[in-house]
Amino acid sequence: MPDPSDPDPSSSNADPDLQIAISVSPDWPSTAQNRVETALRAAYRDAADLESDRRWEVSVALTDNAALQALNKAWRGKDRPTNVLSFPAEMPDLPPGALQATPLGDIALAAETVQREAREQDKSFDDHLTHLTVHGLLHLLGYDHETTADAAEMEALEVEILARLGVADPYRDAQPEPA
Repeated sequence: MPDPSDPDPSSSNADPDLQIAISVSPDWPSTAQNRVETALRAAYRDAADLESDRRWEVSVALTDNAALQALNKAWRGKDRPTNVLSFPAEMPDLPPGALQATPLGDIALAAETVQREAREQDKSFDDHLTHLTVHGLLHLLGYDHETTADAAEMEALEVEILARLGVADPYRDAQPEPA
């Protein structure tokens, strides 16, 4: 089983076809960046159905509630912080190799909300962060949870990826989130 805290990007978790850029605000624990990178690589390896002759890039902002609230208000019309937001990139109509890496999109996570939810759900911070990171990348890869069938497909894939990372099923005993 892969070590979710493995800081070595050249380990077996690394995928040379995925470039990852992570910005980290001071609100985050020192282990967060490695945890996010491991989760991204696992989700990419297990869920991506992308052209293999391209290199792909994802950017992650580990930020705070204020930043996520501003993004949530601007893009979703909801004036409150949230745990994770994903912004899929427009795929450029360029031949393979024209860009050093083709952007998949951006993911932003709010430290205070992730910490609060982990406490409220009696989960470890690292496991909750791993789950939200996998969830965010799946959105970039085209998965969603707008219908019951789509949600079931996405959640099953999340559970499978998380199990390989040693994270328990986050949906077991979960209560529905208010709209």
